[in-house]
Amino acid sequence: MELKGKRVRIAPLKLEDVYAMRNWGTHENPLLFDYNLPPLTDEELKNWHYYKTSERNRKYFSIFDEDHRLIGYLGIKSIRKIFKDSVLGIVFDPNNVNKGYGTEAITTFLDYYFNEMNMRKMYLDVAKFNKRALRCYKKSGFKIINLYLDDFFDQNIDVNNSYFVKEKSSFIIKKGRIYNYIYRMKIDKATYLKERDKIDTTKSKNQTKPNIE
Repeated sequence: MELKGKRVRIAPLKLEDVYAMRNWGTHENPLLFDYNLPPLTDEELKNWHYYKTSERNRKYFSIFDEDHRLIGYLGIKSIRKIFKDSVLGIVFDPNNVNKGYGTEAITTFLDYYFNEMNMRKMYLDVAKFNKRALRCYKKSGFKIINLYLDDFFDQNIDVNNSYFVKEKSSFIIKKGRIYNYIYRMKIDKATYLKERDKIDTTKSKNQTKPNIE
């Protein structure tokens, strides 16, 4: 299975791709530290890859740029074949954000997801403070359908940090515990097919018709 856009290529996540993530940069913004790859041993990375790819209700894919460099990965989890929906997750090398790769990768995958996998809906969750990701998802056709609070991953973060202060409205502190607002977003097949001409999918006309079953 391989998907091709104008600049990106998407293929099943391999163990060698996971090892290549060690070459990625890191986010300077402490609000995004949870997206940084921690220092893991080969065995730990192997276990991570097995966990991501061994279950039938989730599928993970590598994202490569036009120079064949691994720049990100995406996954669909909580796949429900009866309801034909799933939840999207996507992570990029910090060195390759703000370059349009995210939107292209998502829309290239959506075309395959709805037309080849014959799925009906896709959901995702994104932190309110993650403005860059939010713009990418909206540009890809996702709409906000809900807002909820969740525990922030770093309960020891310096609340006087400039990044936190700038996004203070995205957080609530109750009884010394930090919570952040999360948007639940959704796109369905009908909406995607209706709106895709407005979305820059940059999908190659020569894209193969893969089968991930």
